[in-house]
Amino acid sequence: MAENGKSATEKVPAVANPLSEQPSEIASNINYHAQFSPHFSPFKFEPEQAFFATAESVRDRLVKQWNETFVHYHKVDPKQTYYLSMEYLQGRALTNAIGNLDIQNAYAEALNKLGHEFEEIAEQEKDAALGNGGLGRLASCFLDSMATLNLPAWGYGLRYKYGLFKQLITKQGQEEIAEDWLEKFSPWEVVRHDIVFPVRFFGSVEINPDGSRKWVGGEVVQALAYDVPIPGYKTKNTISLRLWEAKARAEDFNLFQFNDGQYESAAQLHSRAQQICAVLYPGDANEDGKLLRLKQQFFLCSASLQDIILRFKERRSGKGSWKWSEFPSKVALQLNDTHPTLAIPELMRLLMDDEGLGWDEAWDVTTRTIAYTNHTVLPEALEKWSQPVMWKLLPRHMEIIEEIDKRFLAMINATRPDLEHKLPTMRVLDHNPQKPVVRMANLCVVSAHTVNGVAQLHSDILKAELFADYVSIWPTKFQNKTNGITPRRWLRFCSPELSNIITKWLKTDQWVTNLDLLSGLREFADNADFQDEWASAKMANKQRLAQYILRVTGESIDPNSLFDIQVKRIHEYKRQLLNILGAIYRYKKLKEMSPEQRKNTTSRTIMIGGKAFATYTNAKRIVKLVNDVGAVVNNDPEVNSYLKKPIVLHNTFVSYALLFSKATSGIDVVFVPNYNVSVAEMLIPGSELSQHISTAGMEASGTSNMKFALNGCLIIGTLDGANVEIREEIGEENFFLFGARADEVPQLRKDRENGLFKPDPRFEEAKQFIRSGAFGSYDYNPLLDSLEGNSGYGRGDYFLVGHDFPDYMDAQARVDEAYKDRKKWLKMSILSTAGSGKFSSDRTIAQYAKEIWSIKECRVP
Repeated sequence: MAENGKSATEKVPAVANPLSEQPSEIASNINYHAQFSPHFSPFKFEPEQAFFATAESVRDRLVKQWNETFVHYHKVDPKQTYYLSMEYLQGRALTNAIGNLDIQNAYAEALNKLGHEFEEIAEQEKDAALGNGGLGRLASCFLDSMATLNLPAWGYGLRYKYGLFKQLITKQGQEEIAEDWLEKFSPWEVVRHDIVFPVRFFGSVEINPDGSRKWVGGEVVQALAYDVPIPGYKTKNTISLRLWEAKARAEDFNLFQFNDGQYESAAQLHSRAQQICAVLYPGDANEDGKLLRLKQQFFLCSASLQDIILRFKERRSGKGSWKWSEFPSKVALQLNDTHPTLAIPELMRLLMDDEGLGWDEAWDVTTRTIAYTNHTVLPEALEKWSQPVMWKLLPRHMEIIEEIDKRFLAMINATRPDLEHKLPTMRVLDHNPQKPVVRMANLCVVSAHTVNGVAQLHSDILKAELFADYVSIWPTKFQNKTNGITPRRWLRFCSPELSNIITKWLKTDQWVTNLDLLSGLREFADNADFQDEWASAKMANKQRLAQYILRVTGESIDPNSLFDIQVKRIHEYKRQLLNILGAIYRYKKLKEMSPEQRKNTTSRTIMIGGKAFATYTNAKRIVKLVNDVGAVVNNDPEVNSYLKKPIVLHNTFVSYALLFSKATSGIDVVFVPNYNVSVAEMLIPGSELSQHISTAGMEASGTSNMKFALNGCLIIGTLDGANVEIREEIGEENFFLFGARADEVPQLRKDRENGLFKPDPRFEEAKQFIRSGAFGSYDYNPLLDSLEGNSGYGRGDYFLVGHDFPDYMDAQARVDEAYKDRKKWLKMSILSTAGSGKFSSDRTIAQYAKEIWSIKECRVP
């Protein structure tokens, strides 16, 4: 390839054509970047060099649109939304950018002229490691929709150098190593050397003679802006994701100490600054870890707010007199979960201490500016920060939080004496002498003008349970905004075959920005020609996925089997344990059958993927169990009756025609390593059944369920999160439902404590099979013990795996039967896609814009 690439590049002149849409001129522009924006030794044009040069060529287009968008916003001065999130899971940017710019074919042709295939070049890009799970991917889908809807909006986040972690699977289970996405550089980001803000930690509060207060001393680091362009789909609007990097200044380097041999202390502040954006969610078991996490959160909030205030003032300059009371009519701030809660006291501090406002005016501005999205009802995920740690790191902010708490108490005492007995749980500060904390969710609810949940069931639970007492004070403060996903990344670009069929039968591609048009597919659900085309598109995606699985795991899987997938963060409430116990029971039963009986079973490939948090022991045990089960099952000739030839893998795709004789029955269990956005873009289009099986009432929404449904994948799931709405939209007959309902869960837990639970014999059999050593010598008793007993820490089956197991196995039997009827399954698959229109993030963001932010379209002319 290198030789081809080299000789091909010689034939293409290296000429800058930054805005061209002609393939030959684009090829010249790519070659121009390879030669005149060099990052590698000359005379190399292998796939990696080709990727960076191609990305820089695309960036030329983006920069022009980006600058035009920025200038247009500055001129029009619309109200603008700023989305604050600790996480963004952007995925790869190349395919998405050229897709949104509508220049895929031109770029594919240009790369051919340079001796490369577009798919191979796109594969060179590393996923930006700025997030962990659904929260971060939601933020990225939202940015795509904001740009596509031409809304004046920006994202703010942190530029994590090493991300969360890269997952390796070894004999010991999951191992974590640092992400290397910035090992070379990211071609998409633009560092803004002129946008730098000081951010202070520690120190003390000075009181001036006039009573005003000032935060002084401590240590000060610099926040430097890196901007990533976010293009809308077929629109000029290109918005920013602004990521902050923490740095120290040259003058903070102690030359005297360094020359004295005290190398580490000479660069102490530089080293501390680098820690802030090193890793997403650093371990917080000790005080240093807690301080670092709190530093990250404050660093994001302070830098972003200083930037927003500066922009607000710049846009006022030369426009005559203005008042701070106008700020909320120009700025909307959305807190994505409780991580950016410190934006509340920081905005108060900046307004009072720097801009000279009094408390009442600052509070009025703050509460009309900030809105809060809640993402969880899990008590451990509702952040509570130690008061002593907060006083140490942010003394001025603790004064402000104390005052907010004091005024809230006074307001309740004056207007709602009936709630006085509830104040200990409602107030912001918990003064428990053993462990005094600041309750961040309470601070958000008290201070924000709007609080929203992310699916109807979740918002109902917030109003009825978690925030019920606040609802009685502020009944109009609480809303629902059911999450959505971008149809560009999650169907149009990741499944081109299926997209083309949809466009052909609907006779329009308008569905890409108006997803409700998918309902038009319902009329073709029984059409034999349509079903055949649908099936061939699904098979193409399954074969591509099978090639990927072979490449990353060495496992050959049969594309004729039912592809059954569960990918998400590994967590006990998401119940990957229920899935693998079901697989173990299925395997055991297959082993007990005669070959004749096996022929009548539905062959399945069960894929599970996701990262377990580094310190979450039980989650890591689940990862190990899935891998141990796979090692046994996949090498058992009794249940794997199709051919598995050893393959010599080169860096090329393997022809799948060579690999399979037709499977008649069997089971495969595969753990897909290092799950991320790019892996999801491979798995989701190839899936036929996906598992969304959390304990009812515990998953706020889920968004992968929407991605699978959109791609014609059927769901087996509980009535939890957005599953409820998906089932309503696609038709309950097209959803494999099982399990306890959310309102039944508390009573079932009580029954368990009282010894009333009777386990199903199939459940006991599956657990016993693990204990028998069938899957190796690892001690799984600590994991299985979480399912035993009636109460106690880490026992008593809190997530109701045992209760739901029999219903789950019955639902899986219904899946097996349905899959045998090809026409019925295809019809259900088509109806799943046809019913997914509601779950576009375009719809979600249009609702936020109208009902929470009060912002309007600001289209670049």
